[in-house]
Amino acid sequence: MEKQGKYVAYVGTYTHGSSIGIHVYDIDLENAYMTEREVIPVNNASHMVKSYNGKYLYSIADEGVEVLKILPNGSLAPINKVGIDGMRGCYLSTDKNGKFLYVGGYHDGKVTVVHTHKDGRLGSVMDGIFHKGLGSVAERNFRPHVSCVIPTPDDKYLCAVDNGIDQVKLYKVNEKTGKLKLYDILRCKLDSGPRLLTFSKDGRFAYINAELTNEICVYKYSGEGKSPEFEKIQEISVLRDKETRGSACCAMKISPSGKYLYASTAGENTAAVFGIDQETGMLKRLCCLPISGDYPKDIDVLPGENTMVVLNHETNDIRFFTIDYEKGLLVMKGRPIKVETPNCILISRYE
Repeated sequence: MEKQGKYVAYVGTYTHGSSIGIHVYDIDLENAYMTEREVIPVNNASHMVKSYNGKYLYSIADEGVEVLKILPNGSLAPINKVGIDGMRGCYLSTDKNGKFLYVGGYHDGKVTVVHTHKDGRLGSVMDGIFHKGLGSVAERNFRPHVSCVIPTPDDKYLCAVDNGIDQVKLYKVNEKTGKLKLYDILRCKLDSGPRLLTFSKDGRFAYINAELTNEICVYKYSGEGKSPEFEKIQEISVLRDKETRGSACCAMKISPSGKYLYASTAGENTAAVFGIDQETGMLKRLCCLPISGDYPKDIDVLPGENTMVVLNHETNDIRFFTIDYEKGLLVMKGRPIKVETPNCILISRYE
């Protein structure tokens, strides 16, 4: 649980109200709190990711994707922005070579590959694939919605989670051209609505949160053979009360140490903490408690892993909770930070 050095938190917001982009907060580790330093204008920053070398920050924007240089003190300086030949995206990730940026499109069901230059600039769109098919849940748009794109830990495949058709499509990415080729499909439970996928720190396990069934599915992962192998080993609820109706899984993060997984749920408006068995990858729920706000769209933990940060999108605030792993408690601390429609948080060390 390393926490030496200095840290900032980048919080992306929608900008139709008083917010104007990415809020940069200095993190006070001693008091487990954040203080706003500056705001960088970015139109509707709904998801962010750092480059693999840590020098740049990519953000979803109305224009497509914007890239900002991370300065030595953690501040941000805009470099450029590019279109993605489609509707605005919702999720970003990068390859390990720093060559490609992957964009997931919820609204148009598209996976996009953008070339990234060594100087941080975003280049041209290398490829874009629209998912096809129909889901079966008429209450929401039962068509493709790519809600997450993430490379496998070995960088062999790109996983595109499709929230609308209950699938994770696995693509091979041509190293030279950036072209995508469908390799395999991981079919999730019908009407489960997979939303996010993340891998354990050692890369042996994958975790998918299901928006409609409000559970986390745990898989063993191996990319050593000719084909990627995902073997489901666990399903565990994220709800505090299984009778809660109208709830939907939102955020899911693994702690820097790899020992814990955190998940939030809208509707029930709770956050859950799970312990990760380091041998089996399976989850044990330690607690699931209310977060005193509406729509906890994203969560994270401050360095040291003793304080959870919750972004309440609909009540326009950021709240802090002390985590007691032994007793299974979340205790609210400090006053909430007011910020309009927060979407996502990324914590970054700069010294």
